[in-house]
Amino acid sequence: MFTCKRLKISTDDIKLVDINFSFKNSFALIGESGSGKSLSLKAFLGMLPSSLHVEMDLDGFEVIKGKSVALVPQNPFTALSPLTKIIDQFLISREEAEDYFEMVGLEKSFLDRFPSELSGGQLQRVVIAFAFALKPKLLLLDEPTTALDIKSKEAILELLKTLHVEHGFKLIFVTHDIDAVEELCKEIAIIKDGSIIESGNLKEVIANPKNEYTKELIDSSFKNREFRI
Repeated sequence: MFTCKRLKISTDDIKLVDINFSFKNSFALIGESGSGKSLSLKAFLGMLPSSLHVEMDLDGFEVIKGKSVALVPQNPFTALSPLTKIIDQFLISREEAEDYFEMVGLEKSFLDRFPSELSGGQLQRVVIAFAFALKPKLLLLDEPTTALDIKSKEAILELLKTLHVEHGFKLIFVTHDIDAVEELCKEIAIIKDGSIIESGNLKEVIANPKNEYTKELIDSSFKNREFRI
């Protein structure tokens, strides 16, 4: 069980986030841009500037980057150094790096390429391989499909689903897109203006949303789905 008993992020006079939640296996934090979801992930990793006041009470993991938690960021194009070959950005041996590339479905030869030589979907697989090299117990996903086309998005979600089943890590997936988490997460919370307004079993919330904002997010997701081929 992962429990966030309290996460409060504020400036001297403005509350940005004040939430709590718990989950057993896989959790989605859903909200529009500026709602506080990505800010929450950065707080878990200690990545917020000192100008922000953070109160955090967690139970379940030692949340220190590089120990039990890994992050897959939103934009794979900015996650890697463009001037360095991929193999030189791994902090592990080539043999180990090849194993992780095999895990995420990439050719071993890609290790000797520069990031600019790979597609967006391939780069996101590289970033996922980097995350798994940390052997995380908890994987944080910060809108990992936002910068991808539909085909690449579906492939990355299927990869994450497979890895989740095979390796048994817990995950927190933050996004504005409920459709992206339907097959991956079992529990959900809707965040708006830094507060959770609805939470519960993902399928139950989608089938019977109680908050008008939740209904709008679901309707928007289904409308987008109509345009897929």
